[in-house]
Amino acid sequence: MKTVSYFSVQALAVLALCVTACSSDDDPTPDPGTGTEVVYKWGTDGGLKSCDHILFSETNNAEDANGRQIGNGDAEFVFTGKQTLKKGTYLLKGWVYIANGAELTIEPGTVIKGDKQTKASLIAERGGKLIAQGTATEPIVFTSEEAAGQRKPGDWGGIILCGKARNNQNEMQIEGGPRTKHGGTDDNDNSGVLSYVRIEFAGYPFQPDQEINGLTLGSVGSKTQIDHVQVSYSNDDSFEWFGGTVNCKHLVAYHGWDDDFDTDNGFSGAVQYGLAIRDARIADKSQSNGFESDNNASGSDVSPYTTATFSNITFIGPKLQSGAGFENTTDFINGGSMNPNNGSALGRFQSAMQIRRSSRLNVINSVAASWPIGLIIDGEKGDTPAQAEKGTLQYHNNVLAGMDIVGSDANKVYEDVRYDAANNQVIDATQKSYSNTFFFKEALNNKYYDDASALALTDASHTGSPFMPTSGSPLLSLAAFTGNVPAWLDKVSYVGAFNATDNWLTGWTNFDPQHTQY
Repeated sequence: MKTVSYFSVQALAVLALCVTACSSDDDPTPDPGTGTEVVYKWGTDGGLKSCDHILFSETNNAEDANGRQIGNGDAEFVFTGKQTLKKGTYLLKGWVYIANGAELTIEPGTVIKGDKQTKASLIAERGGKLIAQGTATEPIVFTSEEAAGQRKPGDWGGIILCGKARNNQNEMQIEGGPRTKHGGTDDNDNSGVLSYVRIEFAGYPFQPDQEINGLTLGSVGSKTQIDHVQVSYSNDDSFEWFGGTVNCKHLVAYHGWDDDFDTDNGFSGAVQYGLAIRDARIADKSQSNGFESDNNASGSDVSPYTTATFSNITFIGPKLQSGAGFENTTDFINGGSMNPNNGSALGRFQSAMQIRRSSRLNVINSVAASWPIGLIIDGEKGDTPAQAEKGTLQYHNNVLAGMDIVGSDANKVYEDVRYDAANNQVIDATQKSYSNTFFFKEALNNKYYDDASALALTDASHTGSPFMPTSGSPLLSLAAFTGNVPAWLDKVSYVGAFNATDNWLTGWTNFDPQHTQY
């Protein structure tokens, strides 16, 4: 009979205890193929499970360094480590927080599918970093887990970045339901990189007026890099900024539900080169806009003010969609095949640009075509018309074309007449709106064309709507960078997002994500 020594027994017992202790839920940590055991270090963060590793098994939520599931399957999970996701396809489950000090890097060409059942969302908290740096030939894609042909707006939550830059409410709770707060005093804060990234079918409405947007940016600082990002079929706004100082270039909002670009709470960065194209069948109950800009919800005079500068933006409204036969009614705007029936209420289209609630938004060198209303400078709350008169709100070298009316003075008022928005009454029905009068001020050098065909646009990327100027377009020589404009902006000669030859959409965008096989 072979004798087993006391020390051998002891060693086996210690080994067994080690294997048990290294894993939550008594699951052993797998070997990633390197010959070195990967140890998952667990803890708690704000009452939630936290771990320094982010990958798990799709079959049983077990620790798996080679797994293809992001998050442990809980409704909320906190990632505390530093990890790189190798190029491949992954499933995001639940709300996954990138905690303070954590860093998640995603390689080019990676596809991350948001789990529909858990309304998956990826949230970089203050001090955490998401580094998603794709390329023009290998973009990083966040999309629905549903099969091609079955995807809908709101299939999953979305992407949220939160930072330590200033906003005008101090510390704020992020919109949409996650625990995350944003805001601080570091305007140079760095939340990571989003470059050559697509975000598709995101934006689930967790509560009324509490939706996660396609991309939400809360107090994101200027050291963060945001460029070449396409948000498609978001179930709320495509892009929304709450305070912060981040600069962004080459943004695409495609067939969103509510607003294309929404700015709030003192956002003061610059955005250049943006394209927004609407689906004529999708608009929000709140009335959808291209721009919607507030200083804050009450319109109070608090700093830092919403002073962001948007230059070279192209808004293609619902009236220009090919073959739509557009009617701005809730009967026509029914969501079509993209209605998710998830509680998101449909409404009407409103304006290409609504600036309200004491916002000092600066819009220059931009073009909008075929919306019901061109411009609303709304005085219902705060003093936005006064800001326009003082020049603290800059609006020049812009082009509107093919609108039902050039301007309106109030939310949900589809008449170009002098209107008192604060008291909800017509001042003088024989006069054009203040917004109209302001737009046509000679010194501002804005232009209006009755018919959008005068812009000589073409559909250069099979988007369903013309957006890119041809060689004869008047947009090619109208730009000017006068006044107080950020030095960060490129000083180009053209109005809108494109010249006649440089189509920066090539390679990385997708205008038919419904039928793409991921």
